[in-house]
Amino acid sequence: MSTLAERAVARTPRRLALRFGGMSDRAIAWLFITPSVLLLLAVNIFPLLWTIQLSFTNYRANRPNAVLRYVGLDNYRDILTDPEVWQAMQATAHFVLWSIALELILGFGLALLINRGFRGHSFWTTIILLPMMLSPAVVGNFWTFLLQPQIGLFNSGIALVTGVDPSSFQMIGDVRLAPWSIIMVDTWMWTPYVMLICLAGLRSIPDYIYEAAEVDRASPLRQFWSITLPMVMPFVMLAILFRAIENFKMFDMVNLLTSGGPGSTTEVASITLKREHRHDRS
Repeated sequence: MSTLAERAVARTPRRLALRFGGMSDRAIAWLFITPSVLLLLAVNIFPLLWTIQLSFTNYRANRPNAVLRYVGLDNYRDILTDPEVWQAMQATAHFVLWSIALELILGFGLALLINRGFRGHSFWTTIILLPMMLSPAVVGNFWTFLLQPQIGLFNSGIALVTGVDPSSFQMIGDVRLAPWSIIMVDTWMWTPYVMLICLAGLRSIPDYIYEAAEVDRASPLRQFWSITLPMVMPFVMLAILFRAIENFKMFDMVNLLTSGGPGSTTEVASITLKREHRHDRS
């Protein structure tokens, strides 16, 4: 069996083949991946290191031509001692934890339901995936209209079920309800994403494992706890990781729904960053 180097030489012009002929497989592999590594360093690693270096100076993005001055840990000290920053981090943590918990519960439940393969499941899968296909800006404007107390369909639906006055509460204008409003909208939009990841995990489980469990007379609940959940857990953790990263930097949907209000109740970290940038410009 020919080695990687020999196959590369056979498909390479003669002039270059003379250079590749004496190279090992490891050298050939490094030759192929070096451009990707250099691109990764240039696009990701270098900006990260440069940003860390700038964090120890008085650099401001809206004043790039200002003379840089080393300030040490002053920037970090200002952030860690600013009560508004901690309040924003608390609002962000509330949003991230509750949205991920709801998306995980609903997404995993929908994945279990779709995986059963009932009649028309392909149609309903397409319907469920529709919110995920919309941009956060469209979703923010869409739900801003739905949550209006006078003309919004959400308040009218709640009034139809409970009998309360539709204008007696405001989902995005009430201090207690506004944080749950952005959680509800994010859950509505991104539950299908979690469902897809969990569904991929469910369909990766071989059928013979369940057949063996049925031969051993394992109950459906026992099969779920001993087979389904452990084998889907890597996919669940992947979904949690992806949603935590995205929700921590959420900006556009929250900005369109509440702009951080009322007051600073829904002011997540990205909204605080925007407000501080405007403050620096003024």
